[in-house]
Amino acid sequence: MNIVDRVEVKIQEIEITEDTITACLIDGRTISVPLVWSWRLSEATPEQRANYELIGDGEGIHWPDIDEDISAEGMLYGAPAPRPKQRGVKIVM
Repeated sequence: MNIVDRVEVKIQEIEITEDTITACLIDGRTISVPLVWSWRLSEATPEQRANYELIGDGEGIHWPDIDEDISAEGMLYGAPAPRPKQRGVKIVM
């Protein structure tokens, strides 16, 4: 019987286009998700998207200009980030 241990999902490098976030993992796999999965990234400027850092020894990516974090596991197993609900503004006169 063969038993496969869970492989750590860690990012080695990323590429961001107008449509996708692509991550090259340290185990040789490449994963890609639509940019619209992150509403913050999809609304960010190209300069803001280019300013990122790998965090947690490759466990995720952080964009300081827009305060966005995406984990490698989130890209592999996750779903799009929900946009926060806006509360209605009540005007009292």
